[in-house]
Amino acid sequence: MNDVDSTSWEMIEGAARGDSSQRDAFAARYAATICSWLKSRWRQSPLLASVEDVIQDVFLECFKRGGALWHVDRTSYDRFGPFLQGVVRNVALRHEGRVRLQRGRQADGSVLDEQPTGDPSLSKLIDRELALAIVREAADELAVRASRKGRGARRRVDLLRLRFQEDLPIRDIAARWNLDARFVHHDYAKARLEFRHVLLMVAARHLPGSSEQVARECARMLDLLE
Repeated sequence: MNDVDSTSWEMIEGAARGDSSQRDAFAARYAATICSWLKSRWRQSPLLASVEDVIQDVFLECFKRGGALWHVDRTSYDRFGPFLQGVVRNVALRHEGRVRLQRGRQADGSVLDEQPTGDPSLSKLIDRELALAIVREAADELAVRASRKGRGARRRVDLLRLRFQEDLPIRDIAARWNLDARFVHHDYAKARLEFRHVLLMVAARHLPGSSEQVARECARMLDLLE
């Protein structure tokens, strides 16, 4: 697994400690999300041309000694999205304040929450990235396990991929494989249980709390990805 695919809290804590590869991973994971959100915020503002510079300022704020990532509380893992949104908000407001001073008037599009109707908040987008990281690790681990267990286990991994990545109905998968749909439905139920088991195990390695808390967080992550 490469650095960009490293699990969220391992990456966040490594970046806070100064690990250059984890900082690169953190920037790679969140740059596009922050960029699209700032562009939405400043779509009618002269600051739109400064988005890339502002993103770099966000990462400087996160990585500097005593900066934002030094203050992340891992026990509040479900609050990282709002935490990082707060960092971006503060950096954005600083840039907007400079424009106001330079122009002697209010900058266009300077209100944080003026996003197009229906756009998800930055916090929700960040939470989705965190969820994707853990789900992807679980999928990778399930595939490794299946490779050791034989043809049936590998087929169930393929079944999950066809169902969720390619959005194929079970009946279409059964027809493609020339199998009875009832058999494929049974395999699908087993595959989901296997994935849930691995997801809980992977999440428990990286999230604090009791098994019940981790299970609730896994359910929340899967809801975010629907």
